[in-house]
Amino acid sequence: MDEHWGLTQMVKVEVVVNGDDVSLISNLFSDVGATGFTAVPNVSGLGHSGFHQGRLAFNDRSGLALLTVVLAKELAGSLIAGLREHFATRSGVMMVSDTWVSRPEYFQQS
Repeated sequence: MDEHWGLTQMVKVEVVVNGDDVSLISNLFSDVGATGFTAVPNVSGLGHSGFHQGRLAFNDRSGLALLTVVLAKELAGSLIAGLREHFATRSGVMMVSDTWVSRPEYFQQS
């Protein structure tokens, strides 16, 4: 078995954005070929612009959301470029890291 327990290396991209931007970001994920993503609405945290507290479930557009996508390395460059363009005019952050998955077919278009 290799050093990563027989798993397949991919790229994980996490973004924190305003709730209003979730559909824009999820469309960008789809546009580059991602097959799915995870969204966590109403996240809280401390960042550059101070503390953000999660909102009540009644309004998921006014708070912050965390979106996570895993995709093949060859798709990551296009996604990162699109996110950088988005963040040139909108608030939010992006974190990119290598990750290893047990079912790579779940993260690739058939």
